[in-house]
Amino acid sequence: MIVGVDARAAAEVPAGRGRVVRELLAAFDEAATEHRFLLYCRRPWEEAALSGRFRWNAIPLPDPAWHTAAAVRASRSCDVFLSTNSYLTAWMLRAPCAVLVYDLVAFLPEVRPQERAARIERATIRPAIRRAKRLVCISHSTERDLLERFPRAAGKTTTIPLAASAEFGRRRAPSELEAVAARYGVSAGDFVLSTGSLEPRKNLARLIRAHGALPEELRRSYPLVLVGPRGWEEEEILHAARERGDAVRLTGFVPDEDLAGLYAACALFCYPSLYEGFGLPVLEAMAAGAPVITSNTSSLPEVGGEAVAYVQPEDERSLAEAMERLLRSPDERSGLADRARTRAAEFSWDRVARAMLVELERTAASRS
Repeated sequence: MIVGVDARAAAEVPAGRGRVVRELLAAFDEAATEHRFLLYCRRPWEEAALSGRFRWNAIPLPDPAWHTAAAVRASRSCDVFLSTNSYLTAWMLRAPCAVLVYDLVAFLPEVRPQERAARIERATIRPAIRRAKRLVCISHSTERDLLERFPRAAGKTTTIPLAASAEFGRRRAPSELEAVAARYGVSAGDFVLSTGSLEPRKNLARLIRAHGALPEELRRSYPLVLVGPRGWEEEEILHAARERGDAVRLTGFVPDEDLAGLYAACALFCYPSLYEGFGLPVLEAMAAGAPVITSNTSSLPEVGGEAVAYVQPEDERSLAEAMERLLRSPDERSGLADRARTRAAEFSWDRVARAMLVELERTAASRS
């Protein structure tokens, strides 16, 4: 069959959904299938080395005109369409459509989503649920949230968990770890790492305050490194970071090769997010062998299993105590790191691609 894919994020989004689309396309290419793929975009992913079964179809239009043009072209050329980054395209497609559902953040005002994006999702999800043949959720938590809020989605949903890129699991020499840590002003093994855009849901202001509550010798020995681009409603985070001085380092966006090295070089990875559809950074850190502290909410226990330490994300004392305990216990950190690698190996992009192809074949069959 001919599979249409919304592949815009591959070239347009450095992390997050962009990483998901890039890894999925590469895994589709490795899969033992004769299906062909039309990749709809504004500009092709230039670093892609995909086989002849893949063809880029560039539509240099802004939203929402892009969705109309992509839907018209895909309806003429494709047996099935995978919507990876919007609910809007599904409205206009005549071809059967599967929609990837990441989370229900737009419906959770308490985690303060980006308002414009949340308005768009709230306005577009209901028609997409009616139109889509399949709704592919990235965690059971997301599937439960979707069905609770939209019961009419029942019978259309499935869960396909994500995976970490193989690059994050690559073993690195100590010299490589020292070099990447030095680029960000820290020493390998002597810093606490967190990643994510500077936005309220990531709970970074509480993390900064919890780090500041550590005993002085731990704060000096293990500065907090925050990796991620600027987001929204970030003033509280920036203010908390400025108050801590050199104890908190803001790096901005970091390329994947450096990010993988930072995961592997950190003493501890902390991800106290208030809500996640999946929590890919947790899995990436686990694959790199980092001992992880994360929240006991939403999808994160599905990812971490018994290989991470959990905290209640709104409890700063709990977070500070967990950090202190692990920073004072190299043996416990080593045990978590070993379990994390084993757990992360249970997730693979090969499995994601094979499961997604099953759903797409099922979706295409619904045309008849």
